[in-house]
Amino acid sequence: MKPFWIRKAAKFFFFALLLVALTGWVVMSLWNALLPTILGVTTITFWQALGLLVLSRILFGGWGRGGGGWQRGGPRQQHWKEKMTERWQTLTPEQREQMKARWKDRC
Repeated sequence: MKPFWIRKAAKFFFFALLLVALTGWVVMSLWNALLPTILGVTTITFWQALGLLVLSRILFGGWGRGGGGWQRGGPRQQHWKEKMTERWQTLTPEQREQMKARWKDRC
């Protein structure tokens, strides 16, 4: 039973490393292809590209579910949900049926 889990963990580790390397290469390639021409900045290395990814994750993405933005269950989504519930409760039955029909056509 142990060899199965060891192989599974090794595969996960390998694909995670592959994903990080591929993402770093894409960032480096895009930076070096676009920004020196547009902004006149210097080219970057692979390790600098990985550093940029980590920095952007810290600044814009957060770590885990504690990040900002419109994550599921966040304060903005909760506010929107409460606002829509209030609106729904103030609609007449005819307006509710019209709203359901419009959403059905959209979806």
